[in-house]
Amino acid sequence: MAVVEPQAAEVTVYFYAILFSRYPQVRELFPHDMDVQRDRLLRGLLRIIELVDDPDRLVQFCSLLGRDHRKFGTLDAHYPAVGECLLAALARYAGPAWSHEMAAAWTRAYNTAAHVMILAARDDTRLRPATWGAEIVSHVPRGHGIAEVTVRPDQPYPYAAGQYVSMQTPWRPKAWRHYSPANAPRPDNTLTFHVRAVTGGTVSSALVHHARVGDAVQLGPPQGDMCLDAAEDRDLVCVAGGTGLAPIRAILEEAARTGLRRYVDLFIGARTAEELYGLDDMLRMAQRQHWLSVRAAVSHQHIVGREGTLPQVLREFGPWDQHEAFLCGPPVMVTTAAHTLIRAGVPTARIHHDPLDTPVLNTPLTPPRHPQENAPL
Repeated sequence: MAVVEPQAAEVTVYFYAILFSRYPQVRELFPHDMDVQRDRLLRGLLRIIELVDDPDRLVQFCSLLGRDHRKFGTLDAHYPAVGECLLAALARYAGPAWSHEMAAAWTRAYNTAAHVMILAARDDTRLRPATWGAEIVSHVPRGHGIAEVTVRPDQPYPYAAGQYVSMQTPWRPKAWRHYSPANAPRPDNTLTFHVRAVTGGTVSSALVHHARVGDAVQLGPPQGDMCLDAAEDRDLVCVAGGTGLAPIRAILEEAARTGLRRYVDLFIGARTAEELYGLDDMLRMAQRQHWLSVRAAVSHQHIVGREGTLPQVLREFGPWDQHEAFLCGPPVMVTTAAHTLIRAGVPTARIHHDPLDTPVLNTPLTPPRHPQENAPL
């Protein structure tokens, strides 16, 4: 990999070219735009290599991949085809470094990973569908490029408040994007997503500006462990930015439903007061629930109240060292807030947030080989 990695872009382009040439039937599994897909392939390979000496976490990672691949329509027969073309691409770009021994090692490694993925997918098939069809039953614009999109799945969709969901839309087939339900499970089985139209984001822009009641979408299985039961009996500190408020809101809704006996401090951040999305809803909840305290932080506008970034405002309160922390929002905000809490004495094991990039490639795998309670993120 050290030899091939500097040519990574060329390797992945060549791999998909020969895969689609030799096995044209697999092309329909992939989106039209392959740039993101090629990057994911490389990062998946790099993580497998990173975990190659840690069998337990390697199995966890490959199992996640196998279950996630069900929603793409992946079949057992596709794995040998991919392995054949992957080794051909590695051999081409490794040059003289490629030997019989290296080919044998890569073959064993790939076959092991593929075997774990296949078994995990088979087990998952016995537990739940690969995807759920769903209909949009409500679409409410909330301003600032945000819409509340409520869908009703065509069959029961079991999930826990705080988890996230992959969604495929008719406007960008084969392209899955992740959104967190903003509600705890409901009797009518509906889920409400808070979607912000991202610049250049074809899926999010379509959901905000073009989706209508009656449109159909596909949902993948729920993922993530940022759930209320992770907190045991500790008080909570929650930090949310933008539509990152959605899973926090779901967790608090679940807490209210189950009769929470702990205190919760919620910090909501934005650049300007107009962008403090969902603040009024949370303030109304705080009026009904004595255990909830809500504070806002605005970083780029002079207003009455708290000014500054969320981490700056977070440092003014506390102490937090006995709390469980739930963070959700832009990656920079989440990372900075996590560092702030770590410096305030919160162990990393008690700081929960979703993966900051492609979830299946970045989900934390436990237990680590050398756990360090307060190691930097």
